[in-house]
Amino acid sequence: MARKPRSNPLSRRRFLAATGGMLAQIASGPAAAPTGARRGFEAINAEAPTLVTPSAQRKIPIGVFDPVFGHLSLDALLDKLQELGLEAVEIASAGPHCPLQDILDDSAKARAWKKKFDDKNIRIGALSCHANPVHPAAKIAGRDREAFRRTVTAAERVEVPVVVTFSGCPAGSQADRVPNRATYAWSACFAQALRYQWDEVLIPYWKEAAALARQHGGRKVALEMHPNFSVYNPKTLVRLREAAGEEVGANCDLSHLFWQGCDPVEVIRFLGNQGALYHAHMKDTVLFKDNLAKYGVLNFVFEAKDLAEGSATFRAVGYGHSAEVWKEIVRAYMDVGFEGILSIENEDPILSGEVGVERAAYVLKNVRAELLAL
Repeated sequence: MARKPRSNPLSRRRFLAATGGMLAQIASGPAAAPTGARRGFEAINAEAPTLVTPSAQRKIPIGVFDPVFGHLSLDALLDKLQELGLEAVEIASAGPHCPLQDILDDSAKARAWKKKFDDKNIRIGALSCHANPVHPAAKIAGRDREAFRRTVTAAERVEVPVVVTFSGCPAGSQADRVPNRATYAWSACFAQALRYQWDEVLIPYWKEAAALARQHGGRKVALEMHPNFSVYNPKTLVRLREAAGEEVGANCDLSHLFWQGCDPVEVIRFLGNQGALYHAHMKDTVLFKDNLAKYGVLNFVFEAKDLAEGSATFRAVGYGHSAEVWKEIVRAYMDVGFEGILSIENEDPILSGEVGVERAAYVLKNVRAELLAL
């Protein structure tokens, strides 16, 4: 079936021209001085993947993960979301905008808290609880498991469908005292560590966690595929989901997958076709081609001062990959019937705070508008 012609053929060119201008501005700044960094602002994967079948497009809400606005009160946060034209939010359950104990103790206070969002027409897409519930230190694991339990319970009370968290990373054996991220089953000691982690720690815990989510009105648990944790890519996500239950799915943060060489549209299709996409962090990664060639993909940096030596770093949406790539990403979410929110998480070392959120929202709102106009 052929796609309909665009009603305004100039809109995309204007948008891409504006985005290119922003890239030029940051490339000329002091933090972008290294040659490799400058080149990195041009997406390595510049050509967008091609989707075969267009869908009936649904307007997926665009929101933000709230720690970036941790300095604001809840009322000020809601005003800021409206000012930025955002329609949704992801709330950290341990953060300043979530009165977790009040929600658990008092149903009237829980309803009043939820009503603040409803009155502003802001959807709470998820409560987040990022921790390591399989830490080898019993005190840490116990604390993090309790935080997850409380977050799941609170999510049911305020009718939030998704809880975002990490899979965690266990020790490599019962004798270890620190987490041991084993990913490669060679040599034999690492194969043994992987068997211990999955069979004796991860799967038993996440079966219990999935059952807890089921008991609390079928909450969905969105695991962020993250380096240094046992679930770090789509394959490990699906492996744990198949073992623990369908309550476990993905928080698809592509920033952690770009540098691993994943194709974002293929990831969304792969997980979406299994009904395993529960949440989406919208964050980009820039790959610095010169350093990538010398140092490989594991040479990730987090601060502007380290960009000259880095192979990759986090960026706001549109500053690692082109707007056209992000358009295909949003299209893919629409095509698989994604029911969550597009939650902007800003960890850009150059465009910090509200600036990065505003730039990411600009890209996402424009590409979504283009798709809805098709």
